[in-house]
Amino acid sequence: MTSKRNILIVDDEHSMRDFLESSLTSRFTVFSASNGRDGFKILKKEKIDLVLSDVQMPGGDGLEMLGNINSSLDYKPTVVMMTAFGTIEGAVEATRRGATDYLTKPFGLDQLNHVLNKCQEHEKLVKENQSLRKNITSQKQKNGLLGNNHHMESLRETIAMVADSRGTVLLQGESGTGKEVVAQAIHYSGPRANGPFIRLNCAAIPESLLESELFGYERGAFTGAINPTKGKFELADGGTLLLDEISEMPFAMQAKLLRVLQEKEFMRLGSKYATKADVRIIATTNRNLKEEIKARNFREDLYFRLNVIPIRVVPLRQRKDDIPLLANHFCQVFCAENDKPLMKIESQTMARLSAMDWPGNVRQLQNVIERAVILSQGDELNEDIFGLSDEMEVNRENTNLDSDLTLREMEKQLILRKLTNTSGNRTLAAQELGISVRTLRNKLNIYTDQGVEIPG
Repeated sequence: MTSKRNILIVDDEHSMRDFLESSLTSRFTVFSASNGRDGFKILKKEKIDLVLSDVQMPGGDGLEMLGNINSSLDYKPTVVMMTAFGTIEGAVEATRRGATDYLTKPFGLDQLNHVLNKCQEHEKLVKENQSLRKNITSQKQKNGLLGNNHHMESLRETIAMVADSRGTVLLQGESGTGKEVVAQAIHYSGPRANGPFIRLNCAAIPESLLESELFGYERGAFTGAINPTKGKFELADGGTLLLDEISEMPFAMQAKLLRVLQEKEFMRLGSKYATKADVRIIATTNRNLKEEIKARNFREDLYFRLNVIPIRVVPLRQRKDDIPLLANHFCQVFCAENDKPLMKIESQTMARLSAMDWPGNVRQLQNVIERAVILSQGDELNEDIFGLSDEMEVNRENTNLDSDLTLREMEKQLILRKLTNTSGNRTLAAQELGISVRTLRNKLNIYTDQGVEIPG
């Protein structure tokens, strides 16, 4: 037999307490108090599931009690505020502070039961989301590397082998394949797990600021340098520094980074003294660095320094059997984040998701699932809510290239097509291509020298 849930009634009107107690005794074990302070004493002694409280009461009002619940109670009961029409603003304020609902006096038994049923549904949803978040946390503790495909099994084995070493790791793979997740897995699987994990996106920092971001600066090193500031190397001391999109680092900065990697020390801007930091370096790139070396965009000596432990992360199209697992995982994540009941992906829709090539890889799949969860009003996700026709069109656009072209010519064709589709908007084109605007500009300069007409 299911035990009754506990409800606390807090109201200074004796007649209201009697009405509520007699109405709810069959459903709840009822506790009551005449003011907020006495009500909070009961909350500290008893495990109360639901609170029905008036707003304005002598000896401690409902808002005061709600504040104590939020700040001092080690559990969170569902709270419904009751108020007369003239003080409805107080009830609205209570919902802003965390109350689930409110009732306007006078109210009847049907109205009361309707609100209580809504609260029960809310509690069920909260518990379900807490369970989802617990499962998601458990998944993250397993390095966040979801997948049973043999490529993923091999990747996990590689991570286990290299995590305890100090060697520099170069992660290569297309945009959206999860290179940063792999970097985190390496960090948190090894002896540096309790140290910092610091990330620097080399493509996102202007060239003029990159050196100070990496090495820090002293007071007065340049205009605006008011206080000494640590750079990413110092912040990562005892841990790992992830240099994301290393191929986008300016050529002159590459020489300075190489010297730091060789000498194991650096100098803040404006300092006369070298600083040492115990840092493991992990670098990522979505470009072929050997091709970048040939094009004189990347230093060969830096490549050899970084490529101590090379790891390639395969695109999603090479492990399509993992798509259902990933899709269901993302569905759980975004249902929990958006406080929605757990949804299922319709089987035919899952089959179509699994058949797609996903040029944006895991990141594209993740974004599609998030959008579907947010827009869905039901408990099942189907093709209509996913907008799969649009996604398939993106797939065709990115894969329908001439098969007899060289890799460099295919890249050119894709870049020019993307510029045409974005009406010459270089920022948008770079975002959709997964490269920086600087890289796109450099490519277009090469094409211009070749006599190619640039769209837009």
